[in-house]
Amino acid sequence: MKNTFRNIFCWVVLAASLILASCSDDSTGNATIEVYLTDAPGEYNEVNVDIQDVQVHAGDGDSDNGWTSLSVNKGVYDLLEFTNGLDTLLGSTTVPAGKISQVRLILGDNNTVVVDGVSTKLTTPSAQQSGLKIQINTDLKEGVTYKIILDFDAARSIVATGSGKYNLKPVIRAITTALDGGITGTVMPMSAKPVVYAINGVDTVSTFTNESGSFLVRGLATATYRLVLVAGDGAVREKTDVKVNTGDVTDVGVINF
Repeated sequence: MKNTFRNIFCWVVLAASLILASCSDDSTGNATIEVYLTDAPGEYNEVNVDIQDVQVHAGDGDSDNGWTSLSVNKGVYDLLEFTNGLDTLLGSTTVPAGKISQVRLILGDNNTVVVDGVSTKLTTPSAQQSGLKIQINTDLKEGVTYKIILDFDAARSIVATGSGKYNLKPVIRAITTALDGGITGTVMPMSAKPVVYAINGVDTVSTFTNESGSFLVRGLATATYRLVLVAGDGAVREKTDVKVNTGDVTDVGVINF
């Protein structure tokens, strides 16, 4: 009996010490997108592109009401700084899980190429003023974070027109990779409202149940976790050997208090 009380006390202390655990996003039905920029080496000194917005389109097609803007780090990027495996984060956003069809890159006017130390303005075709669209056609799973790499081929995107002038006709491919996984489930009764801990060695990620008793622990690396739920009255439930794979969300079903 003493050991039981001691265990309950320890988990209550753990629940009160949320500052020691990283709390995950407890929203459900969403996936997270992070968009990065990279490039293949080119023959220029610099290729500077003025990125003002990055948007993703949910569902099929490209209707005007399907676009979502990221929180973008606006500015001029020298593509040649992000070659040979290097990349940089342009922005991120949360979108409903499901299909995304395209990414749209909105460029400003401050695009230049440097050749033999001389900087020349890049002319962008008028057809691209509404944004450059890149096909993705990827299904996003709820609770998973995805990295989308925009691989900008600078060598093929810069077109010399003669008389020292250059056009910018971007050639970009998109590479989508899942970064993590998660654990989901439902607690009954809903009034239990426990703190949910996913524990892997010394790493702990926590979240709370929502109004319907559901929870989603997201941002988990591929590993085997111990799931511990601590209710406000000190009651504890535990599931062991919960396996998580990158790109998947493991459903542990209903946990009863």
